[in-house]
Amino acid sequence: MLRLTLGKNLNIFSKTLATNVDQAVLLNGFANHQKKLSHETIDHRPFSLTTTRFCEEKDESEERVSPMYKKYAGTLRDRTKKIDVETSIEYMQSGAFSSTYGDKKVWQLYRRVHKGQFPRRKTRLTCIRHNVIATGSPCPVCRDEYLVLHHENVELLKQFISPYTGELLSYEITGLCQKQHTKLEVNVERAYDFGLLEYVVPHREFSYADYYDVYKKPTTEIK
Repeated sequence: MLRLTLGKNLNIFSKTLATNVDQAVLLNGFANHQKKLSHETIDHRPFSLTTTRFCEEKDESEERVSPMYKKYAGTLRDRTKKIDVETSIEYMQSGAFSSTYGDKKVWQLYRRVHKGQFPRRKTRLTCIRHNVIATGSPCPVCRDEYLVLHHENVELLKQFISPYTGELLSYEITGLCQKQHTKLEVNVERAYDFGLLEYVVPHREFSYADYYDVYKKPTTEIK
């Protein structure tokens, strides 16, 4: 009787021990698995403490292409091709430029398209978004891809400088977008620094007699 009781107790103890060991192994394995997932998730999402990945890993080499570029890629609105300044200078001296603009400046034939009777004082921020012309009436520089604003392209910069005052014309007159106008200001200042453009100081005539008595003409007294 004693042997049967001890055998039953040992059998129950062994089953309980095996169950506890299996549960410990399972819990240990689940903890390690959870720890591994949490490390992987932290490497991917530094601000998340969950073990679930909400986004899949993407190839970094793949560039994001906007729907606008997909729509207008390869058309006249596409501006992915970059023109160097040497090509732009040759274009300014070519027959294609003279036949397009004639004797007028590049901004004189441009007309802003605006809503209402009077245009806004400030022009649009930019005409090109995602390497595509995003408006129906781009500014004089954005619409012609061969017009490159650069400090070496002096002939193009001179068209935006007033011949009377020597100052830079406002975007209200030229119609340039804010991005191109800022680029124009920078390149004009660089052209002045490199000596490619000269400051035109107007000549003013004055008389020394207004400042020195030596140069004053003698006055005759009338009797």
